[in-house]
Amino acid sequence: MGTAKNIALFLGLVMVAQLTMAQEAMDSELYKTIKALDNEYFTAYNTCDMKTQEMLLAEDLEFYHDQGGLSTSRETVLESIEKNICGKVTRELLKDSFEVYEIKGFGAVAMGLHKFYNNQEPDAISKPSKFIGIWAQNNGQWQMKRIISLH
Repeated sequence: MGTAKNIALFLGLVMVAQLTMAQEAMDSELYKTIKALDNEYFTAYNTCDMKTQEMLLAEDLEFYHDQGGLSTSRETVLESIEKNICGKVTRELLKDSFEVYEIKGFGAVAMGLHKFYNNQEPDAISKPSKFIGIWAQNNGQWQMKRIISLH
């Protein structure tokens, strides 16, 4: 139950942030940076480039998945991706759904809609799901610290 409360609290904070924070314009440097990082991470995800994924995920990663629960180990997340995703699943970002919000002195929140396709189930219909990623910048390096995936 604690994980559900944490997710609910976090989502509430994100909703408040959306009301009080201005979304970054698509031509802003921050938007372009975070969109490029999202693309870099999911290109690595789609092509099973585990080294790039590891580089872009913070060591203290928290990954909240509405169906899979909470994972607080970057290594466990990467092992799961390598075992269950590599060569089987690809992700596609839905056009015009990507939003970026600055977190002053820390980084940014990215959110949007994406679809996943499983080549093991080619006839399965992929439905859009929501994602939220918290990107932190430390000494010029960006990493995802928190990920929420909602189906």
